[in-house]
Amino acid sequence: MQRAVYVLAMGVFAMVTSEFVVAGLMPQMARGLDVGIPEIGYLITAYAVAMAVGGPILTLAVRRLRHKTALTTLFGVFLAGNVLAALASDYGVMMAARIVTGVAAQAFFGVAVSLCVQLVRPEIRGRAVAVVMNGLMLGTLLGLPLATLVGEHLGWRAAFWVITGMTVLVAPATVVGVPGTARAEGGGIREEAVAFRRPRLWLAFSTSTLIIGATFAAFSYLNPVLTEVTGFATGTVPLLLIAYGAATVVGNTVVGRLADRHPVGVQVVGQALNALFLAGFALLAHLAVPAVAMMLGIGLVGVTMNPAMATRVQRAGNAGPLVNSVHSSFITLGVIVGSSFGGLVIDSHGLRAPLWLGAGLAVLGLLTLLPDLFRGARSGGGPRSATGAAPRAAAPTPEACAVRS
Repeated sequence: MQRAVYVLAMGVFAMVTSEFVVAGLMPQMARGLDVGIPEIGYLITAYAVAMAVGGPILTLAVRRLRHKTALTTLFGVFLAGNVLAALASDYGVMMAARIVTGVAAQAFFGVAVSLCVQLVRPEIRGRAVAVVMNGLMLGTLLGLPLATLVGEHLGWRAAFWVITGMTVLVAPATVVGVPGTARAEGGGIREEAVAFRRPRLWLAFSTSTLIIGATFAAFSYLNPVLTEVTGFATGTVPLLLIAYGAATVVGNTVVGRLADRHPVGVQVVGQALNALFLAGFALLAHLAVPAVAMMLGIGLVGVTMNPAMATRVQRAGNAGPLVNSVHSSFITLGVIVGSSFGGLVIDSHGLRAPLWLGAGLAVLGLLTLLPDLFRGARSGGGPRSATGAAPRAAAPTPEACAVRS
C-alpha cells in the first residue's frame, strides 16, 4: 500500500472532524452566537447541502490541476473556512464558514478517492479506499470526542482552532507524501461525464444513498434511544458511541479486504444484516444487552460498506474525481434522508420509529443490488461472477487507464 494513501486518510480525518464538530457543541455555539439550538442545527444541514451541491462543482474547478496541486488548493479553502468559523462574529458569518468548509471537504473526498485508486494495483483498490475511509471512521471515533472535549473546556472557538491546527499539519504532509501525478483527467470533461449516461451507475448511486440513509436513520438518534428507551445514563452514552466507532473501524477494514473481489456480494450480505440489526434494535431497544449488540452490529455493516460502494461505482462508471465526488454527494444525500425523515417519524411514532425506517431503507437498498446480482448469475460465471468478482471485472476502466497515462 502506498504511503500516500495513509496521508490522504489523515486529510479525511481532519475534514470529518470539522463536519461533526457542530453536533458536539450545539449548546455552547447557541450561547456564543446568540441563537437557538434549531439555528445551530441548520448549520449541520447547510454543511451537508454544501457538500452535496457545491462539492462536485468545486471538483470540476480543480480537475484540470495535478492531484497534488488540487489537494493543496482544497486544503487552503478548507483552512480558510475553519479560520472564518473560529473568528465568526455572528451567525451569518458562521453559516458562510460552514458552507465553505463543506464544499471543500466534499471535493477533497472525491479527489482523494480518485487518487488513491490510481496509486495502487487494481486488485487492491477496495483496500486502498478502505484505508482512506478509515479517516472517516476515526474521525467519528476520535475526532468528534476530541473536538467536543476541547470545546467544553476551552470554548467552542478553540475546537475550530484545533481543527485548523490539524489542517496546517496535514497539508504539508500531503505535499510531501503524495506523488506529483498527472491531472485527474487527461482527455477532458466529456470522457468522465460520459459515465453518467449509464443506468448501472445511477443504480449504484441509489444503493449508496439507501445504505447510508438506513444507517443514519439510526445513528442520528442513538443518544435519545439509548437514554430514553434503553435506560442508559447520559454519561454512559459517549462510551457506547466510542464502541460503535470502534465497530465501524473493524467493519471498514474487513469490507476493504473483500470489496475488490465481491463488491456486490459484500453489499448484499451487509444490507441483509443491517436490516436485521435495525429491526432487532427496534424490537429490543428496551433491553440493555441486546440493544448494545444490535447497535454494534449496525456499526459493523452500515457505513462500513463504503469501500464496496466505491468499487461498484468505479466499475459502473470510472475512477475519476467527478464520479467519486458525485458519489459522495449521493452518500451525503443518504445522511440527509436518514436524519431528516428519522426526525419526522419520531414526532408521529416515537423513538423506535427511526430504527424501523432504517430497516425499511436497508431492504430497499438490498433490492437495488439484485439487478447486478442477477446479471452476474446470468453471465454463467458462477458464484464469483454473481458477486462481481471475476478477475476481469477488477481490471481498470478505459477512463482509469487514460488517467494513469
